[in-house]
Amino acid sequence: MNTIKIIIAFLFVCNVSIAQNVKPAFWNEIQNFKRQDSISMPAKNQILFVGSSSFTKWTDVQDYFPIHKIINRGFGGSTLLDLIHYNQDVILKYQPKQIIIYCGENDFASSDSVSVQMLTQRFIKLFEIIRTEFKKTPIAYVSMKPSPRRLHLMKKYLAANEAIKIFLKEKPATAFIDVYPAMLNEDGSPIAEIFIKDNLHMNAQGYQIWQKIIEPFLLK
Repeated sequence: MNTIKIIIAFLFVCNVSIAQNVKPAFWNEIQNFKRQDSISMPAKNQILFVGSSSFTKWTDVQDYFPIHKIINRGFGGSTLLDLIHYNQDVILKYQPKQIIIYCGENDFASSDSVSVQMLTQRFIKLFEIIRTEFKKTPIAYVSMKPSPRRLHLMKKYLAANEAIKIFLKEKPATAFIDVYPAMLNEDGSPIAEIFIKDNLHMNAQGYQIWQKIIEPFLLK
């Protein structure tokens, strides 16, 4: 009997140890942001770019918008659920003067069960979290982009973009930044030349398209 109790106790300790060593998704990325901030905390009232890998890989975003002060807190592979989970670490703590969000693609890519309605509700929840803290801070959403690698998701992107656009239209101090049409050929297919080899992320040509469309929405 004592042997059984010892085995049970041992297994319990092992399970607790394993659980403590399992880090949540994007733990390392968030810790990296924290380390950066501990060395040099960004000043308040800058423009915050937050979202998934299309922002993460825009490492020279400041060069595209030289008259603006930009904080880039994109972390690759993230979903709207991840932005909700880490809202304090990647959004609220910076007290930005404007928030630019690019996220949603990975929600659909992560599971076929994610519907347009589900994604829209996720965005609304994130929006409400931000609005609870920042009543008047302008919030802009950059539309989900088309890409050669995710042709099968383009209909969902279009529908979700439209749903978010409609939602934001009724909210003050918001904007919907539609980059989608400018990234298409005349036949409606994504322009292959603006993507890197993975056919998902953009090269400089793609970011130049984004720069021209996003620039007019940024606060001076």
